[in-house]
Amino acid sequence: MDIKTLGVVGAGTMGGGIAQVAATTGFDVLLHDVTPELLDRSLKIMDKSVSKLIEKGKIKEDKAAILGRVKPATSLADFKNADFVVEAVFEDLAVKKGVLQELDKIMAPELIIASNTSSISITKLAALTSRPGRFMGMHFMNPVPLMTLVELIKGIATTPETYAAVKALCERMGKVTAEANDFPGFIANRVLMPLINEAIFCLMEGVGTAEAIDTVMKLGMNHPMGPLALADLIGLDVCLYIMEVIHEGYQDPKYRPCPLLKKYVAAGYLGRKSGRGFYNYAQA
Repeated sequence: MDIKTLGVVGAGTMGGGIAQVAATTGFDVLLHDVTPELLDRSLKIMDKSVSKLIEKGKIKEDKAAILGRVKPATSLADFKNADFVVEAVFEDLAVKKGVLQELDKIMAPELIIASNTSSISITKLAALTSRPGRFMGMHFMNPVPLMTLVELIKGIATTPETYAAVKALCERMGKVTAEANDFPGFIANRVLMPLINEAIFCLMEGVGTAEAIDTVMKLGMNHPMGPLALADLIGLDVCLYIMEVIHEGYQDPKYRPCPLLKKYVAAGYLGRKSGRGFYNYAQA
């Protein structure tokens, strides 16, 4: 498959990162979000990120050339010119359903649609479209420009040709892939989210402070970031949603979301993006 123009739906942290990596590796990119303000914010973040990577010598190409490959799009109709599209909107089935069904109508039937979902069933998402064989999960890690892994998930109908094409695309983008079967949470979040959830139980039960829990995991287990700080970075609402997907999918009480996580989300303590999570970022 000859992919020259890559479409990315959703200009948030993940979508903006995917767009940046694609542009850096030579693709023309169409980046979509619902308002010009969100697109402008994403492009400014991308500008700073590319500048830092150039300063560190990790990117050799001129910044203007890279950013010039990214074209903002406020209408999904613009994706009729894309050769491949990655959906990277908020981790919510209803939101993804609307986007995927509209893309399915716009894009040529032989083209592949991928979802950056971190936990929702690829089989379920694929069934929302008329191309389940040409649909699969393409789960990038955050921050996308720095993390090399992409978790690839096939739905029950995904064809071998689709998988091979998406794997080849990831490699062109300089990524390393790992294949996961379509189970709740896949591999990454099946392992990571229960760890974060258990750290929140430790905090709720008074086993240790947030600082102590994160210090133990960083210095004792050699994790680059403690689980509570990581939850704040991911977004506590996203963590809760993923835990609920895993819990519902397996019907196993060991995946029950911690009550303290639910309480923080209800209070609007969502982590870095809201200024308050397990840590206070208002003055950071």
